[in-house]
Amino acid sequence: MTRWYIEKKKEHFYKEAKRVGYRARSAFKLKQIQNKFKILNIGDIVIDLGAAPGGWSQVAKEIVGKKGKIIGVDILPIKPINEIEFIQGDITDKNTIQIIKQKMGNRKADVIISDIAPDISGNYSIDHARSIWLCEKALDTAKTLLKHGGNFVCKLFDGEDTKKIIQQIEQCFSSVKRFTPQASRKRSSEIYIIAKSFIKK
Repeated sequence: MTRWYIEKKKEHFYKEAKRVGYRARSAFKLKQIQNKFKILNIGDIVIDLGAAPGGWSQVAKEIVGKKGKIIGVDILPIKPINEIEFIQGDITDKNTIQIIKQKMGNRKADVIISDIAPDISGNYSIDHARSIWLCEKALDTAKTLLKHGGNFVCKLFDGEDTKKIIQQIEQCFSSVKRFTPQASRKRSSEIYIIAKSFIKK
């Protein structure tokens, strides 16, 4: 076993996720975002981008309840979870967007959440640039599928282009804030952009 894996096994949120049945420690990041910003409500339609292995979808479903709908999307396959719909597809592909629309029926999404991260190269400038690009693609998806007044959450690796992507998001939402959940690893540069009240143009 590597030292990283041993440290991960010992970590509080990893062990807690195992204990309560969440598929990933990242579930607690969404719970902490929800506790602070109240982005999800009972009955919401939620699109979870980069959903694998399903931890955020699990938390979102707990919050929106029976009347709500969770659609998780990832390029990787995801093991089924009761009452959650998963789509294996790429959000940069128009066909994937069409499938999401079909799953929603005639409604728009109330919330779009994105925990997408690039494969880590070890070169921080490259990883930051890739994370910004993924955040831009998540924002494009939000512009297409989110209802007026809806909410958007997106992860990125903090760096020189963070300000630029935040400015892009600010053009589309009434309130935009940066947030680092307690459940993020101490050594991680990840931040979450919490954008509320989408302005449909």
